[in-house]
Amino acid sequence: MDPSRLPQDWPYRAKSRRVRLSPHDWWVIEDGDAAAPTVVLLHGAGGSGHSFRALIPLLTPHYRVIVPDLPGQGCTRAGGLRRLGLDAMAEDATRLCLSLGPAPLAVIGHSAGAAIALRMADLMPMQAAVGINAALGSFDGAAGVMFPLMARVLAATPFVSMAASKLWGNAATVNKLLTGTGSPLDREGQAQYLRLVQDADHVAGTLGMMAQWRLDGLMARLPSLALPTLLIASDKDNAVPVKVSRDAAAHMPLATYAEIAGFGHLVHEEAADAVADPLLSWLAERARTPAA
Repeated sequence: MDPSRLPQDWPYRAKSRRVRLSPHDWWVIEDGDAAAPTVVLLHGAGGSGHSFRALIPLLTPHYRVIVPDLPGQGCTRAGGLRRLGLDAMAEDATRLCLSLGPAPLAVIGHSAGAAIALRMADLMPMQAAVGINAALGSFDGAAGVMFPLMARVLAATPFVSMAASKLWGNAATVNKLLTGTGSPLDREGQAQYLRLVQDADHVAGTLGMMAQWRLDGLMARLPSLALPTLLIASDKDNAVPVKVSRDAAAHMPLATYAEIAGFGHLVHEEAADAVADPLLSWLAERARTPAA
């Protein structure tokens, strides 16, 4: 999406800028005290940095916050369609983070962004990782075969993203999709996702990410990942059940699990205060602990 097409009231538009770093042309929110420890926020598939609009102001009194749109999504222009999988995104996001200053205290990811955060732990020094409704599981049964296959076919089909944007880019469909995650959102939140879905480039980037998504390598490394990790899950999440985060935490040597009652997949948008409660105290402890 061209940033010039964003409405004037788009979240954190005034604190966003272009960062051109091969192979992508990134769109990045930066806020908070430049001298404070840095935390990086990574959105999930189909979202953008705007999804952290309610959480950012709870973090900036304590941290410098960096929030990029992932390649091909939101306003970040992807420099190559082969750079949209988990490993490539983690490599490119790591280069972006290191280009903007010291290695972050923590990388915080929502949904698929949590998988990217954990993969980045292999690539740069950081003291902690956080997953909010982390997408660390695979589809069961036939869906495990058909869904990635369908995404690959759609991503490779000319003009399909434009057709999909027109098909899905209406308020009723977007609201139904959001409600299906357990997070119906308010009218403002619904309108922001509608604007994303109406952009064919954003839809193409999302399809490309899903088509290239592979978790096997990351999941095999989790039992040996000696990084303090906080996994926050919400019990009304219909997209990534709490069992996914609970099981992942049980297999990670330094993982902490926290559960929030009453909210869905987009809990950081519905109830940022409920996310900030366990997050801020846990981050403060990491900031007091010298890096290994």
